[in-house]
Amino acid sequence: MRLPFTKMHGAGNDYIYVDAFAYDLKDPAEFALHMSDRHKGVGSDGLVLIGPSKTCDVRMRMFNADGSEGRMCGNASRCVGKYAYEHGICRKESMTMETLAGVKVLHLTTENDVVTSVTVDMGQPLLHPADIPMAVQGDSFIDGEIECAGRTWRGTAVCTGPAHLVIFTDIPVDELDFPVIGPQFENHPLFPDRVNTDFVNEIGNGVFQMRVWERGSGETLACGTGASAVAVAAVLTGRARRDQELCVRLKGGDLFVTWHGDGGVSMRGGAVEVFRGDVEVGDAAVKL
Repeated sequence: MRLPFTKMHGAGNDYIYVDAFAYDLKDPAEFALHMSDRHKGVGSDGLVLIGPSKTCDVRMRMFNADGSEGRMCGNASRCVGKYAYEHGICRKESMTMETLAGVKVLHLTTENDVVTSVTVDMGQPLLHPADIPMAVQGDSFIDGEIECAGRTWRGTAVCTGPAHLVIFTDIPVDELDFPVIGPQFENHPLFPDRVNTDFVNEIGNGVFQMRVWERGSGETLACGTGASAVAVAAVLTGRARRDQELCVRLKGGDLFVTWHGDGGVSMRGGAVEVFRGDVEVGDAAVKL
């Protein structure tokens, strides 16, 4: 059997999308591992399954490039909204999406039946170490010291679906040796389930430049949950204020994030379809 798929990206954060309303993959982790290979597969940061939900308009399952299942992805969430709308799965400009990180609401901006941008209600960030999880004492870890890669850094731990450690640094993020320090942070003993790490330069006037190392995928061009964590950490460390829309600049493009006074975080950005294709899967998938 040949399985149809669509490759999409949000600010360069690219995933392979499969319609789980129509097809059932027996081993999505193995499929993600194979298809994400940028030399022997299609090439992506992972796999996203868009399927039915008992409580929401759609359900999102996402798998990292190493086959591990993630709780959710902000950039992929926007692409789920575009896919569901343009493929006729859910023709709503405001739709609900079930994820392992809870229910998210997607607000679509459309023009001539094409989704041009999506705003995701990311929900309220979690700061308690037990919720991240992080093996430290106290109610939060804000601008705390962490020893890694041969030096002392200052970071803020935030869960915006997955766990993030946000590090504001004066070192230009483009000069950081990511292949060396990225894995060391990802597997730091303070984070029993590993962690995504966001290295950030403050540019000024609500603009931040960010480079991200994602657990299970390595460096990616963008990360929506990471950009959301940066906005929260910026407020917590006095670099921004509540209800201020911040511009987070990533290698793949800009994301616009606001931590609202009611505690919720919203993240706005584009979603782009790259191409559609199909792949021979034999009996690894079943048509529903």
